[in-house]
Amino acid sequence: MLDEEVLIVKLKDPATREASFRTLISTNKERLYWHIRKIVLNHEDADDVLQNTFVKVFKHIDGFKGQSKLFSWMYRIATNEAINYINKRAKHAGIDIQTYGEQRADSLEADVYFDGDEIQLQLQRAIAKLPQKQQLVFNMRYFDELKYEDMSDILDTSVGALKASYHHARKKIETYLTNQL
Repeated sequence: MLDEEVLIVKLKDPATREASFRTLISTNKERLYWHIRKIVLNHEDADDVLQNTFVKVFKHIDGFKGQSKLFSWMYRIATNEAINYINKRAKHAGIDIQTYGEQRADSLEADVYFDGDEIQLQLQRAIAKLPQKQQLVFNMRYFDELKYEDMSDILDTSVGALKASYHHARKKIETYLTNQL
């Protein structure tokens, strides 16, 4: 059996579940945190969403059927949790998601956890102006360097559609940055 298959068996066994879950967290928390952080942009929000993600993974591990990689399944949960989180925050603020995302990007300058320079700040502002799906695709491909096939599992979208979304996102970002810098 592969390491992932062994881990899944241990996660589903009540006798080894907790220890295996600690292993799962320690090996995946940083990568999932940064994926979430690129969506919600704020450190505290990313921590909250990461915690919610792991709670869902723990609660639903018995339902994991192994049709995708375990990490892809967790990535999908993290993505959905992050999107739900920003949708709720935007709704609570009484603004659309696009405006909410742009406000979050503008607030990065004051975020003590953001250590990027002016170009990175402008890049985040450009990403925030994209439609949500293009934001996800761009972040997963550009920053996380995920393969289109893995993104297809996570986002339940065809590889061709993902390639087109990435291309459009990249062109929009290039245009935005050219006009800003």
